[in-house]
Amino acid sequence: MFNRLVRYFLENRLITFIFLIAFLIMGLVTMPFNLKSDLLPRDPVPVDAIPDIGENQQIVATEWMGRSPKDIQDQITYPLTTALSGIPGVQTIRSTSMFGMSFIYIIFKDNTEFYWSRSRILEKLNSLPPGTIPAGVQPTLGPDATALGQIFWYTLEGRDPKTGMANGGWDPSELKTIQDFYVKYSLSSAEGVSEVASVGGFVREYQVDLNPGALKAYNVSVMDVMNAVKNSNLDIGAETIELNSVEYIIRGLGYIKSLNDLELSVVAVRNNVPVRIKDVAHVNFGPATRRGGLDKAGSEAVGAVVVARYGSNPMEVINNVKEKIQELEAGLPQKTLPDGSVSKVTVIPFYDRTGLIRETIGTLESALSHEILISIIVIIVLVMNLRASLIVAGLLPLGVLITFILMRFFGIDANIVALSGIAIAIGVMVDIGIVDVENILRHLEMPENRGIRGKKLMKVIYSATTEVRAAVVTSIATTIVSFLPVFAMQAQEGKMFHPLAWTKTFALLAAFILGIVALPTLVHILFHIRFDTKKIRKIWNGALILAGIFFAIVWHTWPVLALTALGINNLFDYRWSETRREFPNYINIGITVLVATWYLSIEWLPLGAHNNEFVNFLFVAGIVTVILIALMSMVHFYEKILRWALLNKWKFLMIPAFTLFFGLLVWQGFDRIFGIIASGAEKAGWKNFRNTAFWKAPVKTFPGTGKEFMPTLDEGSFLLMPSSMPHSGIEKNLEYIETLD
Repeated sequence: MFNRLVRYFLENRLITFIFLIAFLIMGLVTMPFNLKSDLLPRDPVPVDAIPDIGENQQIVATEWMGRSPKDIQDQITYPLTTALSGIPGVQTIRSTSMFGMSFIYIIFKDNTEFYWSRSRILEKLNSLPPGTIPAGVQPTLGPDATALGQIFWYTLEGRDPKTGMANGGWDPSELKTIQDFYVKYSLSSAEGVSEVASVGGFVREYQVDLNPGALKAYNVSVMDVMNAVKNSNLDIGAETIELNSVEYIIRGLGYIKSLNDLELSVVAVRNNVPVRIKDVAHVNFGPATRRGGLDKAGSEAVGAVVVARYGSNPMEVINNVKEKIQELEAGLPQKTLPDGSVSKVTVIPFYDRTGLIRETIGTLESALSHEILISIIVIIVLVMNLRASLIVAGLLPLGVLITFILMRFFGIDANIVALSGIAIAIGVMVDIGIVDVENILRHLEMPENRGIRGKKLMKVIYSATTEVRAAVVTSIATTIVSFLPVFAMQAQEGKMFHPLAWTKTFALLAAFILGIVALPTLVHILFHIRFDTKKIRKIWNGALILAGIFFAIVWHTWPVLALTALGINNLFDYRWSETRREFPNYINIGITVLVATWYLSIEWLPLGAHNNEFVNFLFVAGIVTVILIALMSMVHFYEKILRWALLNKWKFLMIPAFTLFFGLLVWQGFDRIFGIIASGAEKAGWKNFRNTAFWKAPVKTFPGTGKEFMPTLDEGSFLLMPSSMPHSGIEKNLEYIETLD
């Protein structure tokens, strides 16, 4: 089947180029890196820093303010936990009961669909038998987000609109009101936002402070005052009335709009004299009771956390939130302070995951660029054929783009683990192309195939490609099969490493597809080109010389002068003697390697940006030279090494045996490998054998490698989590935080 596909695409170049252009465009559309161009639409792979390894959980929160944790546990948490435990797919349930609040964490099996589990929970909550929980208590389902959903934090601060400097002028209750009734609603409408959770500040409320003496004097109870407050804040509808063929709507307007409206509300009538609320109580504005706060730089702050919806693209959601912030800035209030300055409420971010995502993706983008450039250099030097090298090296970025297409199709996010799979697969992708090209070159170098073109060239390319197709398929299949244990991982380790296994598999399949679709056709096209006349050769090489000079002037970069160097070298290749006919090809290869090395040094900057580009280039060129000399030496002396190994089998086998032993010693540690000796000595009576210098020295030298599930991510910040006594109040805890700040 594969041989038929190779023949089909060889004979139908138009179809081949349609596929290549489609792969290129779709890859550019879906790639997670920023194109910095609006020429193509963008539908990138979702981007995040690390895989979401959190559990498949839903949160049910219930508020019953004023109740002790014991009451919450007995009357809310326990009844709800037992009721929710029967939902299909539930793996375990955890709960927390605190003052006035209950949180129930329902952990579902990993194969349970996220939104299906939410609908089952809502069904169960809506069908609770009467009396399961106290009347008036309403459980709520948490946001449709995961543990990594907190992507953006911000505060509201008073800033000078001209200078952008902080100048205050707003108290926490004012900022809280603006946050809850304006900013929160605007940001919640951003695409991909699950919740905007307000933090800090005070909820402004009408507070009625009763006077016990006045209550007794007027013979009024607390319930009378409560009913008066409740009944004073009502609008009443009273049908309609028609006068002169016009219908009028009758309404009783009773909503409270000021403190005076509440103060004048009637509680009771004594001796035909109304007793108003202000007669028995003091009415004012005040803060509601709160269970937390937000501190920034040692002062009270008001802000919120933006939570991304499950399955959304975190990078895209953050950009949507920032666009909404720009839209709502014009409507944020401002005031003139006593000193004459203007203070405008401004949204100030203080945690933005964009930086971490860009640093992570940028690191892997650089790593992929370095790998591709290094692969190009190695391919050119080892293959020693510029045309064949350009084909293999040119298909490498296209293979990465096809991998992005498959990631988008299968819903694999681009993160540090997923992109690492592509980086690991680069070497195998290159090998697939080199195997095909090397075999084609070997066939073309045969005496009967020298100088062939047209149908004969196509036949030779087909024969050479199909000759190694079975070996290539076997190589790819064994590599993919070797990752089956990774696909079989479950729970957190599965969520961590599945993206790596998927992306490496996608990259190998992309290289295999290109090896069938594109590589034979491109080889046929490039090796079919011949400049048979001196005039055409001069025109072509002259165009290369002029193009190099033109691009150097327009782009202000000298590496494009390599085109000029190639043109000059090709123009004077006839001056070389017959014994040195290969020298112009070697010079072209050297020029190409130098250019690739230059771009590698600019991309890498191993000595740092403080050293100039030429110094970095010399350093990278030195490293590349050493590596290439080692590779060429291996190729040159391979036959001699192989003969010696075959003649001295036991001596040679000592090398892998020692490597295996030393690797186990470094991995497991001396004590674990030879612990049986120490145990035997202790059983024989040498109790302090492990404390001897003879034993301690190798144990210290080979302690074994450590183990860590999550890699260390250096965000350039640290997390401080101070703790206080369990009975300390909110205000005292805020005081501690202010002192620490």
